[in-house]
Amino acid sequence: MSTGSPGAAANGKQSLDVGRIRKDFPILDRTVRGGRPLVYLDSANTSQKPRQVIDTLTEFYERHNANIHRATHELGEEATEAYEGARLKAARFIGAADETEVIFTKNVSEAINLVAYSFGNATALSGPLALRDGDEIVITEMEHHSNLVPWQLLCERTGARLRWFSVTEDGRLDLSQAGELINPRTRLVALAHQSNVLGTINPVQDIVARAHAAGALVLVDAAQSVPHGRVDVADLGADFVGFTGHKMCGPTGIGVLWARRELLAEMPPFLGGGEMIESVRMERSTFAPPPHKFEAGTMPIAQAVGLGAAIDYLTDVGLDGIREHEHELLRHALPALAEIEGLRILGPTAPENRGSAISFTLDGIHPHDLSQVLDDRGVAVRAGHHCAWPLHRALGIQASTRASFYLYNTHAEVDALVEGIRHAKRFFGG
Repeated sequence: MSTGSPGAAANGKQSLDVGRIRKDFPILDRTVRGGRPLVYLDSANTSQKPRQVIDTLTEFYERHNANIHRATHELGEEATEAYEGARLKAARFIGAADETEVIFTKNVSEAINLVAYSFGNATALSGPLALRDGDEIVITEMEHHSNLVPWQLLCERTGARLRWFSVTEDGRLDLSQAGELINPRTRLVALAHQSNVLGTINPVQDIVARAHAAGALVLVDAAQSVPHGRVDVADLGADFVGFTGHKMCGPTGIGVLWARRELLAEMPPFLGGGEMIESVRMERSTFAPPPHKFEAGTMPIAQAVGLGAAIDYLTDVGLDGIREHEHELLRHALPALAEIEGLRILGPTAPENRGSAISFTLDGIHPHDLSQVLDDRGVAVRAGHHCAWPLHRALGIQASTRASFYLYNTHAEVDALVEGIRHAKRFFGG
């Protein structure tokens, strides 16, 4: 980390020294497309990595590389300590009561599939994970495919029924349906904390209260919220929460599932293999307690250690400062984009109660063509349905362009985006 903290108090709020932060990210110094400065506006897809995380990964491989839990030699002890230390950091980062409630997965998709597997394979027919023909799972129309497809597959296997909240024209959940959708037949409600397309921050606590009153469990996909501000699982009140390392300055290949301890005790293993066992005989096996029951085989050890370094980095910078900085960027970007004739912002058009991903369409220009023109100017955005095809259909479009901001982005980069869009309009004769 640079000497001192890049977050500082100002007027009662924590502001970021973005110039200093950018120096921590080597990739931001490079040029693209014939020497243009890189303007990276695709952090909702994957974030860039600071030198502190890169150095931690290098040091692990150079100095501590070994398998965990098994070896009695010094390298094995060091690797195990670093891996389990990362679990403790992840638990503290989200306010978990105990690190044994934290399961390492390779991403949020695997975390959600793990929970879906448990609902489809729980042996206690009367327990909270029991799922029978006629039971219902409730999701939302704005979900990433990772929080949709696993529940479709589960319903196909079990005879359960999949239902969902629709989305209003302004990109919020239509909560007028809540009383009918969440009912005594509901076994699980699964929803995004923050939409990867619309930026909408959903009223998770209200939905959790309704679900628990009906006897249902709640899973929250927090992939887009945990990197950008304080998320406390106790405050959310949900039963399962998933997030991923690569969207929060950490490596790819590592994610987290948090779940309440009593549920983890009931959940069957997701994968079988080494390390997740208590004893093995030819006839049958018994399994280790959580979290190891769900971590079969050699885990992504270095990636977990890198996630721990990313958590240290974000904690040092300050999550409150990150959230406020992103809101400043939104207050700059949203009105500037709204002034462009023919541009339609999808979802909330004010910065309140929304995240830093902005998706939009532009009359007469396909999102892929727009993103290519922007890329020629060094501006990296995302184009397509962003793994949220049903949401785009509900909004009456096939695809959109998405710009997403993070702690290292600047007001000048917002201006580069806006000017790039105006250039695209001129280029295509708009």
